[in-house]
Amino acid sequence: MTEMIDEKFKIIGCEDANSEKIARPTITYWQDAWRRLKTNKTAMVAMIVLIVLIMMTVIGPTLTPYSSDQIIVEDRNETPSAEHWFGTDELGRDIFTRVWKGGRVSMLIGVLGALVVSVIGCIYGGICAYLGGNVDNIMMRIVEILVSVPYLIVVILISLITESKGVGSILIALTITGWCGTARLVRGQILQIKQQEFIMAARALGVSSWKIIIKHLIPNTIGTIIVSITFDIPGFIFAESFLSYIGLGVQSPNTSWGAMASAAQQNLMFYPYQLFFPAVMIALTMLSFTLLGDGLRDALDPRLRQ
Repeated sequence: MTEMIDEKFKIIGCEDANSEKIARPTITYWQDAWRRLKTNKTAMVAMIVLIVLIMMTVIGPTLTPYSSDQIIVEDRNETPSAEHWFGTDELGRDIFTRVWKGGRVSMLIGVLGALVVSVIGCIYGGICAYLGGNVDNIMMRIVEILVSVPYLIVVILISLITESKGVGSILIALTITGWCGTARLVRGQILQIKQQEFIMAARALGVSSWKIIIKHLIPNTIGTIIVSITFDIPGFIFAESFLSYIGLGVQSPNTSWGAMASAAQQNLMFYPYQLFFPAVMIALTMLSFTLLGDGLRDALDPRLRQ
């Protein structure tokens, strides 16, 4: 049997000076999520694209000397040039200015709609999951009934009731049933969390059910909610674009990417650039939010921590 020689072995990592040293610095859950998100190049590119698009919707209309509704008859249907960067439409309006002005409406509907359905869905789903029993059954049957109603019918009804086709009526129509998916998602997450020890401790200490839902259950689903918001925003933008395209959305003199695409499709064969620019903005925004949502889903999942 070969003898063990002490010279062949060396003790590593047990010096007195480093005995209390922590191998990795302590970081919070959100710091760790940001660290992992930064390693996802696709998600970071999507985030940069979104930041650029949002900035352009804010400052873009001020970069040209034209207003979004300024009609220049002699410049009708001009191709992109140094004077009109994206060209002009059939009325002589500058498309560059109108694209970024319309982007404000599309972004506003997307972000506000996602936030509204997230708040309503979180509260509704949290109450369902926490109370359980017959209350849960009744509330979830209501959700199933609302989900079965096509949102196009709701949009038409809201337009008839409010006698308008503005941003407010579109938001009401899209959010009146749009929160149901978030409610289901939050309910499923809270059903897993409410049996854990810290919830049992809160009950034993006499904390009210409302406070347990607001301060303990919903904050522990915040990662899932953030990911849901990033997926809901492109859905609302597409829904607004579709409604504007078929004439049920934003009406002139206001505009949006969908309204611009609807107006441009009549001249597609002769002036394709009029449809190209709003369509590209819709596609870029939806793709960027979707890719960012994928990255956030991976970054906020503690099971993927390394």
